[in-house]
Amino acid sequence: MSDSTPPLRPAIDKLMAFDFGTQKMGVAVGACLIESATPLALLSMKDGIPNWEQLLKLIAAHQPDLLLVGLPLNMDDSESELSQRARKFARRVAHHSKIPAYMVDERLSTREARDQLEHYQTQGRAKKLSADSMAAALLIESWYRDPQQIMTA
Repeated sequence: MSDSTPPLRPAIDKLMAFDFGTQKMGVAVGACLIESATPLALLSMKDGIPNWEQLLKLIAAHQPDLLLVGLPLNMDDSESELSQRARKFARRVAHHSKIPAYMVDERLSTREARDQLEHYQTQGRAKKLSADSMAAALLIESWYRDPQQIMTA
């Protein structure tokens, strides 16, 4: 955590979350009033760099008040190269979109997302969902549970 205080949840109407990856990135949107989290289509990445035009159009279409980016920490709380790249992405997306971006600990979110996805697939309800976008939705749900847990990029 830095000295910057994260925003309180009541001031936020819509969220967008990103499960950052070097080849693809999961995306989800959330509506705070009903505490929803909806996975969106995956975004392709080229060595961790998004198609900025496509990404900014997506952000403009959903008009979030806050952006969340998954922070891939090691189990001992240390950061990896991927952690630093995720932080860099968060700073850049905040700069380009003019929307605040915060980091959320994403440990185990992909595993939990895969478990949920498998459950939906057995019910025939997950044909177009990806584990990465489900993980992004879990970042939003995590924020609903504890909005003060987010970290600055």
